[in-house]
Amino acid sequence: MRLADVSRGVVSIGLALLFLLAGLARLSFAAGGEPVEVTGYKMAGDAVHMRVVINFDREPEPKWLLLRGPHRLVIDIPEASFKLDANELKAKGLIKAVRYGQVGEGMSRLILTAMGPFTVDKVDMLANEDSPGYRMAVDISAASERQFEEALAVQAQTTASTTTVKTDRLAQEPHAKRFSVVIDPGHGGIDGGAEGMNGTVEKTITLAFALELRAKLAESGNYDVYMTREQDEFLRLDERVRIARSHEADLFISIHADTIRLKGIRGATIYTVSEKASDAEAQALADRENLSDQLAGIEIETEKQEVADILIDLIRRETHGFSLKFAHSLVGELSNSVGLINNPHRSAGFRVLKAPDVPSVLIELGYLSNPQDEEQLRDPDWRDKAADSISRAVAAFAAAKTAAGG
Repeated sequence: MRLADVSRGVVSIGLALLFLLAGLARLSFAAGGEPVEVTGYKMAGDAVHMRVVINFDREPEPKWLLLRGPHRLVIDIPEASFKLDANELKAKGLIKAVRYGQVGEGMSRLILTAMGPFTVDKVDMLANEDSPGYRMAVDISAASERQFEEALAVQAQTTASTTTVKTDRLAQEPHAKRFSVVIDPGHGGIDGGAEGMNGTVEKTITLAFALELRAKLAESGNYDVYMTREQDEFLRLDERVRIARSHEADLFISIHADTIRLKGIRGATIYTVSEKASDAEAQALADRENLSDQLAGIEIETEKQEVADILIDLIRRETHGFSLKFAHSLVGELSNSVGLINNPHRSAGFRVLKAPDVPSVLIELGYLSNPQDEEQLRDPDWRDKAADSISRAVAAFAAAKTAAGG
């Protein structure tokens, strides 16, 4: 027998085995007899974290995988009949589209398309406690393109299943990247923010200052600098946080210029996040800023997600420590160049500062309710001086953070 005949024989046997395995796979999917019933679908969260819950009449043994272009989570289940409420499938938070249907003999599929790169934090299949059936709970979080590609690489080497391989992010090999800063001009679009006595609108002055600060930081050539918005557009608070995380920001600076009932109060203030406000004024400001989404007619979900991973809590504490260090550096630099309010470093529960892994501060440049502050904010020379001070604080913080190992 010639070698070519042997080769053709081996190929034929291989193809036969593949077809046999494929047939067995289809049979295993259809082994349950009647199609699995998908009885419900719900998702809750925002552009940073989402939880998706899918209900079944019996345990379906799903498989999941990630796809790029666009960023998707694909969930394969045995042949199913879908009894879902279309209203529950509408875009929400990090998920911008949900599709489902049969994709082959004995197999059905759900496809969740995200707004950008994400990581799968946890996938659980749980028996319902108070009713028949099972539910699949999927937790995902906004991430960077690099993190999504890393997850794809792991997926290529393993078989995706209903459990997720846990990785110690603190122990991962560091990747080469430049120090990155995300600048967030407060408000925008339908949300104008505060308005000064002489007609200065907060959304306009914050964008003007943010663009000047970006130019200052870019001049040094030491940083990658990004903006949450570069024009007059509305952004949800959680979308601003998602943008910071998508760039793996080393620093997030939110720019604002508020008003206050007492017209004589003036000066810049630096805010960091905390569960309990440092004072009544800080709490009042956080309440006003956190209303941004509602003022634009967006319903805010108040569901509180519990932190299930001690590693996330440790990362959050480390991030908060970095935020405090940068705030102290800012106070020192700004006190030498522009006026500061009494007790210039304050804290409250600002939603825009709540990225667990991005050091974040909110800078109130001054009070538009004070004529002198409003005049300063409109003055290009004053803005240039303030931007210089912030740039020096960024440089000091970047050097210290790099020296500490990032």
